[in-house]
Amino acid sequence: MKEAQETKLRAVIAESPLLSPFLARWDQLSLPDVWLAAGAVAQTVWNHKFRYPSAHGINDIDIIYFDADNLSEDAETAHSVRIRAAFRDVPVWIDVKNQARVHCWYKEKFGYSIPPYTSIAKAIATFPTTATAIGLRPHDTGLDVCAPYGMSDLFGSVARPNRKQITREIYEKKLAKWKASWPDLTIIGWDE
Repeated sequence: MKEAQETKLRAVIAESPLLSPFLARWDQLSLPDVWLAAGAVAQTVWNHKFRYPSAHGINDIDIIYFDADNLSEDAETAHSVRIRAAFRDVPVWIDVKNQARVHCWYKEKFGYSIPPYTSIAKAIATFPTTATAIGLRPHDTGLDVCAPYGMSDLFGSVARPNRKQITREIYEKKLAKWKASWPDLTIIGWDE
């Protein structure tokens, strides 16, 4: 099942004019432990399933990497500028984040502290929903996929909270936005 899901995921991503440029020009990212991740991956799968245009509802693309040796905001910003320039043909915001430094700004943005992540897999495991807790990157024979909760919710179009780190408020804000764009999603409430 996992292999079939990875094959399907690769096919869906390859058809996306927003995401396929990253797979085709992966070497231009030039970052340590770099992954294409989160919402844009899930939303691309949902668009495919619900037969929406491939870019429907996608406001940004998350490029995440892990560099514990350089937690500088300036370095992250420089990488962001460089990658946005290299992929200027992609018509949405590209959000580049060093997951090793998320703990440095998380409290200011969300109101509470988190411990430092120790790997990309640990970071992805905290993403707000099980369907968006996904990262991928190309390798010689296909895709490396990091999906700590599997891909059943992703392909089943299920929005289920991942309570590992987020709050009800964060989850419900995401749901409100997603319901407007993907009304056929199966929504699992915070208390379910």
